[in-house]
Amino acid sequence: MKVREVKIYVVDTGTFRPVIAEVLTDEGINGIGEGAVGFGVGCYAAAKMAEELAGRFVVGKNPDEIQSIWNDFYYDTFWGKGAGAIFYAAASALEHALWDIKGQVLGAPVYQLLGGKQRDQIPVYANGWSEGKCVTPEDFARRAEAVVEKGYDALKMYPMSQVDPVRHLNKHIKNRNVTKANFNCAVKAVELVRRTIGPDRDLLVDVTAEGTSDMMWRFGQAIEPYNIFWYEEAMDAFDVDAYRVIREKVDIPLATGERLYTRYGFRRLLESRAVDIVQPDPGTCGGILEAFHIGAMAETYCARIAPHNCGGPVLTAVAVQLAACLGNLAMQEMFPFHDPCHYEIVEEAFEHKIHDGVLDVPTAPGLGVKLNHSFVDRYLVGDVTEA
Repeated sequence: MKVREVKIYVVDTGTFRPVIAEVLTDEGINGIGEGAVGFGVGCYAAAKMAEELAGRFVVGKNPDEIQSIWNDFYYDTFWGKGAGAIFYAAASALEHALWDIKGQVLGAPVYQLLGGKQRDQIPVYANGWSEGKCVTPEDFARRAEAVVEKGYDALKMYPMSQVDPVRHLNKHIKNRNVTKANFNCAVKAVELVRRTIGPDRDLLVDVTAEGTSDMMWRFGQAIEPYNIFWYEEAMDAFDVDAYRVIREKVDIPLATGERLYTRYGFRRLLESRAVDIVQPDPGTCGGILEAFHIGAMAETYCARIAPHNCGGPVLTAVAVQLAACLGNLAMQEMFPFHDPCHYEIVEEAFEHKIHDGVLDVPTAPGLGVKLNHSFVDRYLVGDVTEA
């Protein structure tokens, strides 16, 4: 078998712009993957990078040789070592597609190729319900009530984020300038959401490294009474020493890692034992196998893993494969409240199969989803074929 073509799409769903790679083989078995830079800025840069990597290292190669191709990305580009989100979003999307092909060839879900499932149902938490929609504490409480009415037992909120009026997403605080008003509003929002959802549901708080270390440990202490499942991105993930400060002062499990890349990026964080849950994004950390390695590393430090999943339904399918087989899984992130077109990227999105706060482990081969070409073809931005 040989890769004959790679197509790259940037699918604009109005709020997100997932970068999708489709790898086509000469035997008619095709795979898909997603680079997880569909929010923020950088999707078209990642798409171009994926196109270049595909032309240099994927087209014409045997898709079965996943690790060899990934090592070409890492060693033969010069920039692979120490690279960041754009490079590894591209590499991740291509790597996903190769695993998807391998699973289809062998007639097995990807998790079976990583040792098999460790659970029949994956516990999930709902995200995106407050994205660009909540300003006041009462807004958070009202929307949280709607989430639990849909059967979710766990949900994550961003009490410090502002609203971006352009793309209607969360907008981050500039210059780490968390004012007294921001602080008090955020604490009140957490209090009201906890009161609304009751004491037994899991509440996760993400502050996306908005403030200075003194502000973030003070905020952590202020929300301690509300039984927080984890306190996410209290500081930038690469600032390990800041996490040590937070850990000494805040009695809530700490989680971070969505903006770290490859197993090498997680080494010092884990060695420090400064966090309890690591959150590699399989769409930016280097792919499925890299996220699996990071999970194994975390297990050696008695830490848990929660694969970050802030993208489209292809990335969800990737995260689900990992969540099925990781022994130290904490919980799986899901975004079930986007506009309907977001889920049209694939046929039968997993987000639509969640019930009672869980997702049944899928049994279809590969990633278990197929591109909906009637929707995505208009978003083609790159096409690489063998010369």
